[in-house]
Amino acid sequence: MEQTSRTIPELKHIALVAHDHCKSSLLQWVSTHKAVLGNHTLYATGTTGNLIQRETGLEVNAMLSGPMGGDQQVGALISEGKIDLLIFFWDPLNAVPHDPDVKALLRLATVWNIPVATNRSTADFIIHSPLFSQPVDILIPDYQRYLQQRLQ
Repeated sequence: MEQTSRTIPELKHIALVAHDHCKSSLLQWVSTHKAVLGNHTLYATGTTGNLIQRETGLEVNAMLSGPMGGDQQVGALISEGKIDLLIFFWDPLNAVPHDPDVKALLRLATVWNIPVATNRSTADFIIHSPLFSQPVDILIPDYQRYLQQRLQ
């Protein structure tokens, strides 16, 4: 597929997602980086977002709970270019009933070439990267060209 570029802005739109066994770890991570994250726009699946708001006081745009469609809502925002970064603390040792949604979310993040952290160490690398605090150009699918080719 042909590619084009988009700029991830200096002030990021960050999605925060965590499976049940990983919520406390994500809450600790968010608390540690509260000062930095407070400068960005945060989104989260329902339960995770409400916990983050309650525990840290940060403003979070909460979606539905993951099993109720929240993972798909975040994926839709990624596809629309409205999420710049995904922090998803997932539990690889416990299957979840909405595993296909989880897989689809990670697939969309990869298709649209946004940074993804699936554990605390990767999230730390991302937030401490010099790129985190500046605009960054990324390559994404050229959807308009894709449509034109499909319609010919």
